[in-house]
Amino acid sequence: MSVRPRMKELSDEERKSGFDEVEKGLALHQALPEASRCLFCHDAPCVSGCVAGIDVVGFIRRLKTRNFIGAARLAREANVFSAVCARVCPSEEQCERPCSSTNLAEPIAIGALHRFITDEELKRGIRPRQAGTPTGKKVAVIGAGPAGLTCAHELAAQGHEVTVYEAEDEPGGLMIYGIPRYRLPREVVNKEIEYALSPGVNVKTGVRVGKDISFDEIKKDYDAVFIGIGLGYRTQADIPGHDLPGALDAGEFLRLAALGEAPRLSGDVAVIGGGNVAMDAACTAIRAGADKVIVLYRRTEEEMPAWKREIEFARKEGVEFRYLVAPLRFVETDGKLAGIECVSTKLGEPDSSGRPRPEAVPGSEHVVDVSYAILATGQAPWPEAKEVFSGIELNPSGTVKVEPDTLATSVEGVFAGGDAVNGGKTVVQAVTDGKLAAKSINDFLSK
Repeated sequence: MSVRPRMKELSDEERKSGFDEVEKGLALHQALPEASRCLFCHDAPCVSGCVAGIDVVGFIRRLKTRNFIGAARLAREANVFSAVCARVCPSEEQCERPCSSTNLAEPIAIGALHRFITDEELKRGIRPRQAGTPTGKKVAVIGAGPAGLTCAHELAAQGHEVTVYEAEDEPGGLMIYGIPRYRLPREVVNKEIEYALSPGVNVKTGVRVGKDISFDEIKKDYDAVFIGIGLGYRTQADIPGHDLPGALDAGEFLRLAALGEAPRLSGDVAVIGGGNVAMDAACTAIRAGADKVIVLYRRTEEEMPAWKREIEFARKEGVEFRYLVAPLRFVETDGKLAGIECVSTKLGEPDSSGRPRPEAVPGSEHVVDVSYAILATGQAPWPEAKEVFSGIELNPSGTVKVEPDTLATSVEGVFAGGDAVNGGKTVVQAVTDGKLAAKSINDFLSK
């Protein structure tokens, strides 16, 4: 039996010297044997493991017979952002984990095969989707991330007139402004955004709801509304010295890097946090000139929320990890950041997250000397959402409260999905929410 293939990667020096995509995908001589390992199960567990509902067995069968474009189109029927998700989905935790082949050898490299067929489709060009017969109904979508664009695409394909409002200058959300290009090339995102808009979706960029146009105006002018505004990033205003020159916010740092405007770094850089954003910030810091990058995390690796493959990716790039350490304050020298005073921690009883609570070890204070610190302690709902979307019920956490089966909010005709609802999960979950919301909105408009 053939061995599960590994994608070719840039060399250590190449990957650190720029933002070129590190993983290069499978070659044909790797993809075909891997597709042949598939058992083509009836009621395949890999399909149920894909939240978007991609027919994994179906596309692998087509790949096996060299029908690459047919395979790609089958996957795209379920996922508007198929090529994006082929690169950034946690496939090891979703479709591959339940793979039946695991009992025989290793699980099929479903994510890599998905990447292979979408790469073949991108080479030839994605076939646009046509708009449906006009229904006379108008829908507004607030937010042009994966949830909003998926919802808009599906509704336009059913004949509704759809307008997307986006605060940034370009559509794409975190796919453009959050995920680094070495993981997700800009050209891949651009091609799939073009496809998402192909049924005739209208986009108004640079328009912030609540500032340039009110939510009440939108509700008045449209028959239904979808809210897919995503999340913002938490700040560390409770750490003394957080506003010193040299203390950077991870969200803004990654956004600037996406725009090609990341600040040049030097010396040792600390990244505070243990999620995927922290891993992205650490690897981006290396590309921005850091001599050494240290991730400081207050629990152990076992409790880190970052995906295992993201942690291993960072390790390959030379990122150092220091566990059981928490920042107390930023140390200043000559008006700039010069270090972080930290305290060692130990794990106590579980907190509200279900993970052991980190507790300070008395007398363990110490200083980590760094030139820069990047604060990457997670995402949070936009604080202005409560005012902007007045009348819509929110959860105690600040996320939008919805009916799980329809994604309907407390206001009739208004639906919501993606990170603004689920608190921050995956691109594929946002796509799935966009599809469900589109179905619910279409049902609502058909009454």
